[in-house]
This record gives sequence, structure tokens and C-alpha cells, in this order.
Amino acid sequence: MFILGMGFVGQFLAHKLHKQGWSVSGTCTSHVKKKQLEDMGFHVHLFNANHPELSILGLMKNYTHLLVSVPPVMGIGDPVLHHEELIRSSLVSGSLQWLCYLTSTSVYGDCSGELVDEDYPANPETELAKLRLASEEGWSNLAHYLGISPLLFRLGGIYGPGRSAIDTILKQGPLSKGQKMRNYRKYTSRVHVEDICQALMATIYAPYPREVYNIVDDDPTPREEVFAYARKLVEKKWPGLNLQAPEQKEFSVVRTRNRSGEKQVSNARMKKELGVQLLYPDYKSGLQSIIDQIHSPFPCH
Repeated sequence: MFILGMGFVGQFLAHKLHKQGWSVSGTCTSHVKKKQLEDMGFHVHLFNANHPELSILGLMKNYTHLLVSVPPVMGIGDPVLHHEELIRSSLVSGSLQWLCYLTSTSVYGDCSGELVDEDYPANPETELAKLRLASEEGWSNLAHYLGISPLLFRLGGIYGPGRSAIDTILKQGPLSKGQKMRNYRKYTSRVHVEDICQALMATIYAPYPREVYNIVDDDPTPREEVFAYARKLVEKKWPGLNLQAPEQKEFSVVRTRNRSGEKQVSNARMKKELGVQLLYPDYKSGLQSIIDQIHSPFPCH
């Protein structure tokens, strides 16, 4: 497998595939990340999507599976698809059998809290969500051009070991602007990285997967509830830990605010057609597994 963009999900999947005997290569954008990944045993290429090296695009044709985890960029769009002609010419005579693009449930837009499945019309509202939808169409068209069925994974908020409410609390840093914005939502779909990986593996072995799958857990919950539960877990495991008190303005839901992207996302197709049984069907089971793996509240850097 070749992974364009070995970020959080890409690295997690690479570890799993490597253990199963797969040949895995990928790309990253910095020398520091490249060394980290190489120290883990992966063959990694530095890749600047704005100025791609033809040799790296040429390498992709030797792989049977391609996972694309490069997000669009504001004002630019999908930086890889800017070079679609080069990619087409590189892959058209290659070995590619499977192509999956990791996208986001943000493409559905604000659905007034309705339950939405994959047949619900996409209606992105933010500029980034509109770019996501354009990327979906671009990668889908490319896959069809190559004669293979595309896969579009619309992911909820991704969390897992090292990237969760528990980790945020232990770092005791301020919430980012994006995190604060999400506090206003009544529903926030999320998914554990382990469940993303098992869904990806299911499509590899499924005979005829569909094109679009929502990859979310069973419990779309307000962010404030997730953080409150994470805080309880931390305080229970390390009762003497001196945690900063959360700012009420950060964790309170403002009812008068126009919530962005309100929807409940259905994962029924993922379960029924891919046979995925979620390892972490809700945030409580996911956070519990994460804190169980943390031996010290003071992570080493």
C-alpha cells in the first residue's frame, strides 16, 4: 500500500498492515516526520504537493492499494489533484486495484439535527467543506478513469491514543479556535482510529464495496460531555493531579448561537455492508481504552 499523507490515520494503518506482512510506503512533508517514520521502520518519501517529484508519483504505480489522506488547502483546493494529469499518466499502466480517499462528514453541511446517511445530498457550507466535496469528486473521477471503483470514507472527528480529550487535558493547553467552535454543537460525530482502520481493512477484502461510507461511532455527543467524562477519568486515575479548571465559556453550550453543521450521522451502511463491529461504539469506551494505556500523566517529549 502507498499512503499519501502519513498522518495520524495513515501511521496507525501502516503499523497494522506492516504486522500482516504488507509492503507499505508513504509520504510526509517534513524532514523531522520523515526521520520519525523511518525510525519506526517505514519507507517514507518527502512530498511537497505543490511541487511534486515525478519519481514519487511514478513509484505509486507499483502499488496495488492507494490511500489518500491529504486534506484540501484553503485558497488552493486539493494540492495533489492540481497535478491530476501527471498522476493519471503515472498510474494508468500501473498495478492499482484499490483507491480510498479520506474525507469528512462536513460535506453534508447543516442538516438541522437530522439523521443523515450516505444518500443524503451533500450541501457543504464552509469553504473547507466545499473543497472536501470537490476533492471527493476529483479522486472519484480519477479512480473511474483508471478503471477501479473509488472509495470515499466520510470520517467523523478522529481520536485515539495521543489525540483525545484526555491528552488535551493532560497537556493543559488552551483549546484551539476550532475546538471552541465545536463546543457549540449539540451533535458531534467522532470515531476511534482503530475503527477507521478496521473499516479500511474490511473494504480491502469486501467483494464489491460501495463508493461512499460514513465512518462514525454510535454516539454523536456534545464535546462538553466528552471533556467532562475525560476529566473524570483523569481525576480518578491520578487523584492528586493539579488540573486547571476549565473555562466555563469554553465548555458551555450557547443556545442562541447558530450551530454549524448540526447532524446525526448514520453508520448503518458501514456495519451492514462491511460487517464492521465497532471496537469503540461510544466515546466512553474509547476514552477508557486510551487512559488505560497511559502510565504517567506527564508524557515524555
